[in-house]
Amino acid sequence: MKKILIADDEPHVLRVLKMSLEREGYAVDTSANGKEALARLSVEEPDVLITDIQMPQMTGEQLCRHIQEFMPSRRFLIFVLTSRTEIEHREWSRDIPNLLFLEKPVSIRNLVEKLDAYFAGNTDSWKHDDVVGQ
Repeated sequence: MKKILIADDEPHVLRVLKMSLEREGYAVDTSANGKEALARLSVEEPDVLITDIQMPQMTGEQLCRHIQEFMPSRRFLIFVLTSRTEIEHREWSRDIPNLLFLEKPVSIRNLVEKLDAYFAGNTDSWKHDDVVGQ
């Protein structure tokens, strides 16, 4: 079973994503911020990390930068959830490989399609603007 870690400070977002992804057959763990996510990552790497950008204690950007610095050989995909669509809000991630932006509000169907494509090795359907660090 593929493992997904979700980091988001909004409890209802965590609940909806967790329930929806578990229904699709994924094992899902959650954390309320980047620091909690790092603690979980130190124990076990997921197959995919889904993180919000704006969170208390450690933002999604800080989490991604930390992962890149201290886990440079990581294999898991990172989905970054954001409502900011301007390219200047994504430039920080240019040097972080295997990272994909998803716009909020997140479409569960779109997320599941991207997860299924990723695990099937078919990322051709992803929009070029969403994929960073390739």
